[in-house]
Amino acid sequence: MIQLKNSLQIEKMKIAGRITGEALLLAGEAIKEGVSTKHLDDIIRNYIEKCGAKPTFLGYGGFPGSACISINDQVIHGIPSPEVILREGDIVKIDVGANIGGFIGDSANTFPVGRVSESARKLIETTKESFYRGAEQFKEGNRIGDIGHAIQTYCEDRGFGVIRKYVGHGVGRELHEDPEVPNYGKPGRGPRLVKGMTLAIEPMVSVGSYEVKELRDGWTVVTADGSLTAHYEHSVALTEEGLVYLTRVDETL
Repeated sequence: MIQLKNSLQIEKMKIAGRITGEALLLAGEAIKEGVSTKHLDDIIRNYIEKCGAKPTFLGYGGFPGSACISINDQVIHGIPSPEVILREGDIVKIDVGANIGGFIGDSANTFPVGRVSESARKLIETTKESFYRGAEQFKEGNRIGDIGHAIQTYCEDRGFGVIRKYVGHGVGRELHEDPEVPNYGKPGRGPRLVKGMTLAIEPMVSVGSYEVKELRDGWTVVTADGSLTAHYEHSVALTEEGLVYLTRVDETL
């Protein structure tokens, strides 16, 4: 069942979203060659807790980190580790959630480590832009399929694959609420979009195939063909004023 939010609840989600976005931004600013993914995770956890919130992912289903940090062909759910060290040319996906006041923010971005390949740069740019193409369709009277179709066509027209096994979702009191928000699909299909809906739209895009597999750690998802992937996500709300970004913050703090 889709849980619609009133204006007060959306204001509370903005608080969770701001903390989420700021934690993600701080981690992104710390990315450089020689840094461990555990160090990035510590930055995220410390900031979220300093704000009086809780890292949503910590302990979620048994997940051991405060954020999912995935490198290169890792799509999502990478486990932070002091033994995973960033290298020049890597691309790093960081997925963050913060819980405060009974509501959750959920956001992700992909960061380059130093100079990256032209293919990686285009992948990151395409994934980010595809999110905004999808978010533009989050308006009253449209349907979930309009969001996915916009993301899919933008990415595939540029020669990239859209991951299909993992999708976006509703977000609010729970990290994963109805409805599912696929990054592919046909326009005019799926649940109708109405005011009060809050979604986490999150395209996951690959240079190669959209097929994926899970590693033996039970968490980390990688592309089946070993190709690079990127991930971009914001929590968004549909209000009387239209589309509202809940987790987007300024590029500097």
